[in-house]
Amino acid sequence: MRVLLDECVPRPLKHQIPEHEVSTVQELGWAGKRNGELLALITSADFDVFVTTDQNIENQQNLGKAGVPLIVLIAKSNKLRALLPLVPKLKAAVGRVARGEVLHVEA
Repeated sequence: MRVLLDECVPRPLKHQIPEHEVSTVQELGWAGKRNGELLALITSADFDVFVTTDQNIENQQNLGKAGVPLIVLIAKSNKLRALLPLVPKLKAAVGRVARGEVLHVEA
């Protein structure tokens, strides 16, 4: 699956899910894009899943309309060491999140 990590997610997290094709917002030159524009880019680039730590994104955007499957990582911080314990649940969520659905992954 094609997975995109938001700019608020540490880039090294991509190496924790090598079974998927993982890109980062920064790698694509999309850093600094507003959420609405970013969701449109994600849709047009045909990503299967968008992973973020931004817990407000679902309140700011109509994700159902955008059709972007979203996984929100919830931890004490968005530092890599705080997110690493979520990796097994993240891997499971990537395989089951549906278009327009939001899944929260927390410890």
